[in-house]
Amino acid sequence: MSSRHKGVRRYLPYLRPYTRQVVTMCVAAMVAIAAATAIPQVIKAIIDGPVTHRQTADLPLYAGLVVALALMEAAGNFIRRNLSGTVSFNMETDLRNDFYAHLQSLQVAFHDNWQSGQLLSRAIGDINTVRRFVGFGLIFAIVFVVQFGAVVFMLFRLDLLLAAVTALMALPVAAISRHFFTKYAVIARRVQDQQGDVTTVIEEMATGVRIIKAFGRDALLFGRYRTEVAELRDTNFLSVDTRAQFWTLMTLLPNLILVLVVLLGGFATLNHQLSVGGLVAFITYLFMLIWPMDALGWILAMGDEAQTASIRLSEVFDSLRDVDDRPDADTLPAGRGEIRFENVSFTYPGGRAPVLAGVDLHVRAGETMALVGRTGSGKTTLAMLVPRLYDVTGGRVTIDGHDLRDVTLRSLRAQIGTAFEDPILFSASVHENLVMGRAISDDEELKQALEVAEAGFVWELPWGLETRVGEQGYTLSGGQRQRLALARAVLGHPRVLILDDPLSSVDVHTEAQIEAALRRVLQGATAILVAHRPSTLALADRVALLDGGHIVAVGTHSELMRNQPLYRQLLAQEAEAVERGAAS
Repeated sequence: MSSRHKGVRRYLPYLRPYTRQVVTMCVAAMVAIAAATAIPQVIKAIIDGPVTHRQTADLPLYAGLVVALALMEAAGNFIRRNLSGTVSFNMETDLRNDFYAHLQSLQVAFHDNWQSGQLLSRAIGDINTVRRFVGFGLIFAIVFVVQFGAVVFMLFRLDLLLAAVTALMALPVAAISRHFFTKYAVIARRVQDQQGDVTTVIEEMATGVRIIKAFGRDALLFGRYRTEVAELRDTNFLSVDTRAQFWTLMTLLPNLILVLVVLLGGFATLNHQLSVGGLVAFITYLFMLIWPMDALGWILAMGDEAQTASIRLSEVFDSLRDVDDRPDADTLPAGRGEIRFENVSFTYPGGRAPVLAGVDLHVRAGETMALVGRTGSGKTTLAMLVPRLYDVTGGRVTIDGHDLRDVTLRSLRAQIGTAFEDPILFSASVHENLVMGRAISDDEELKQALEVAEAGFVWELPWGLETRVGEQGYTLSGGQRQRLALARAVLGHPRVLILDDPLSSVDVHTEAQIEAALRRVLQGATAILVAHRPSTLALADRVALLDGGHIVAVGTHSELMRNQPLYRQLLAQEAEAVERGAAS
């Protein structure tokens, strides 16, 4: 059986670290059931003994026995409920930690194809659903089965006919439950998927609120939100109706059985085939089954939801880590930083046409190589292959002769600084965003990185480096975010720098200052620079011209200006764009 179809059972191993608590919980549950099952027998003894024979002297003894059994049941239930909550919340924490770690380990291509709202609904809602079922629903189901078995056994001891009638109740219950389980499983999956869609809409609204307001699209987004919420509401209504029908039947069946027991038991008592105490005990046992039967629909619904949640979680857990350490991967040793792309090809997962095809490029140690080309020519993709955000689909990429797939990701990325065109900052302090958990022992390194990126504005923030920048850094301007991202990339003097148009959001004056500082930093590092602005090309020793996923030419800026019409055309277009931006 595949892991996807194991459902909730796949996550039961998360209980193993808490085996002692689980065993204690089971013992406590059995004690509670035994005490509860014994109480009707004591009641029978009271009615058939002291009450029938008017022996009042024995009543305090029986009363004390009932109190003792009630205390045993209460203590057992308290321990069971307390431990089930503790164990289930510990399990939820462990499962959520593993889910987050797995998400972190998955390649960028996985996240490119998943809505963040769907991942959020799985990380929060689905894991919580599994926890609720394991912590309560599953435990209750086990307790119910044991209690049902114990009660039926006691019923057969009291009266065979009445017990047989009661046992027959299990047949319609089983048939109705099977029908409910099949129908509700489909509804539960639809509800959870739609909750993910609603989460996605809210998340996109929160992150894109500036665009929404700038274009006056509030009504459009609210209409989309209302549509998603209405669909979720309608599915929830269907869920409520299905559960209501099932619960109604589950409430009706025990009461019909009770009517039969009262009638048949009454005749048996009148014919002296069953004592009054035996009839009372029998009815008491039936009442012990009514509440579990009434709650059975809820437990089955919870089980369906947990099964669906488990499958949704497995869809993520079963996603393979395409970019991962090989079993024999070695640590990348310190070296000169020479990079080679050897017959490299790359196609995005699910894509048909290759983005890169037959790329051969040599970036010498300590050299700055600029990548230039039309939009969609593969510049950024080629640069992102170096830190292994994606893996090549053909050929190989090496650093100092080491195939990147033969070294550990941690050691590779520890030697590479990266700045993206779209700077991403986290809802944390400026300092936390800069160091990203790296051990920076010298404050001078931090100051130098800020100077290189012309990010001295941080000292003017309300709390300096400890100022929180808000979600995605939106409390800062685009240029400020980009300068912080650039400072983060150069911090620690990495031997390899990957800079994806790092100056696209800064003004011309700041760009000139950053370029002057970057020139000093680039002298000691191997760098790949995705360039759009003509002025940025002055930082490069050589330029690689890409077109349609191929390297068209490699040379100095002057050589390409003389020999490549496409290169001249691209720079002319960029120069015109810069002039228009400056004029506006």
